[in-house]
Amino acid sequence: MQEIDRLSDFESWCLTSSEGAPAIAVEALDLRAHSALLLARRWLDCLFLGCDIEAAAAGHIVSSGGVVLPNLQAFLFPVHRSKLYDAEELFAGFDPTARDGYGKTWDDRVYRQYLAQGKDQPASIQVTLARRLHDHSITDGINELVAGRKVVAVMGGHAMERRDPFYASVARIARRLTREGYLTLSGGGPGAMEATHLGAWFAPRPDVELDEALAMLAPRPTGAAAGMEYADWDWLHRAWRVLQRFPLDAEERVAATSLGIPTWLYGHEPPAPFATHIGKYFANSVREDGLLALAVDGVIFAPGSAGTTQEIFQDATQNHYGTAGFYSPMILFGRQHWTERRPVWPLLEHVAAGKAYGELLVLTDDEDEVVRHLLAYRRDQHVAR
Repeated sequence: MQEIDRLSDFESWCLTSSEGAPAIAVEALDLRAHSALLLARRWLDCLFLGCDIEAAAAGHIVSSGGVVLPNLQAFLFPVHRSKLYDAEELFAGFDPTARDGYGKTWDDRVYRQYLAQGKDQPASIQVTLARRLHDHSITDGINELVAGRKVVAVMGGHAMERRDPFYASVARIARRLTREGYLTLSGGGPGAMEATHLGAWFAPRPDVELDEALAMLAPRPTGAAAGMEYADWDWLHRAWRVLQRFPLDAEERVAATSLGIPTWLYGHEPPAPFATHIGKYFANSVREDGLLALAVDGVIFAPGSAGTTQEIFQDATQNHYGTAGFYSPMILFGRQHWTERRPVWPLLEHVAAGKAYGELLVLTDDEDEVVRHLLAYRRDQHVAR
C-alpha cells in the first residue's frame, strides 16, 4: 500500500489516479482545506491516519469504504505519526536558563500524562488503543529508516557517566562505524546509549570536536549521586550546549544518522538528545524485542547491569536458533566487566561452544578490534541452517 505523508503528493495522487486505483494510506496531513477533493471520489480500503479532516469529508470517506483514525483530543501525543521524533520535537519547551528546564519539555509532559492515565494497566480502553496506534506508527517509521542499511546496536548501562572512559570509547566506536556507512542504534537513553549517538553526531565533523564535546559534558554538579547522572538538574543543559556549539546542517545530519529507541516506561530517564531519529514507544516489550532484531550486523555490549545482561542472552537466543535467518556478531566490550564484575562471558562462551555463532563472539577492551570484527562480518557467510 502506498503511503503518502506530503500534501503535494496527496494532491498529485488525487489528480492523476482514477477510481479503482490501489488503496493508499494518508498519514498525518491537514486536509481540512481539501474537502472538495475528498468528497469527489470513493475511498474503498484507503486509510487516513492521524489526519485533520472536516466532519463531512470524514463521514464520506467512511461511508465509501475508507478508514479514518483521527488524533484524539484526550492525549498530548498523536495516535499516528508519519515520521520518527527528533530531539527538537521531544524537547520542545526546554528552557536552558531554568534549573527545571527538562520539566517544561513536551517529552516530560507526555510522561506525566502517561503516569496519570495508568502506567502499566490503564483503566480505559481508549488509553491502551491510543498508545498501541502510536507505537504502530513508530514501528513503521523505524522499518522505513533501517530498510536496506547495515545496522549495529550498542547496548550498555544507563548508569555509565559521561566522564567514564568507556563512554568516550563507545562514542569513538560509533563515530567510526557511522563513517563506514553503518546505522548505529541504541535503547535511546542515557549512559552508554547516549554515547552511541554522540559519536554518530560527530561522524561528519573533525575528530578534535568530539574531544571538546566530551570535555563539555563531563563536569557534574557538586554532590551528584554516582551512577545517576541522568538525574542531574543540568544533564540536558550540558547536552544542549554541545548541540548549540556543534550544530549539523541538513547534509551533515544525513551523514550523522543514528536511531535511538527509548520508552516512556522509563520516562524518568530523558532520551538521548544526540540521536537524529528517535522512535519512542509506550510499550517497552515491543521496544525490547525490536532492538536486537534490528541489529542484523552485530551488537556491541558495553558495560552494563541487569538490563544489558538480559540483552546479551536474548541476543544469544536469537543466534542459537537462527531466528533472523543468519548469525550475527556479539561483542562484549570490557574484559574485566564481563569476566569479573558480571561474569557473563564464561557462560556465554560455554553455551555457544560448537554452535555456528560461537565464532562470532568477541571479548575485548580494544576499540580497533571491535570495529575490525564488525567490518569483517558478512551476513551471507553466516546463513542459519
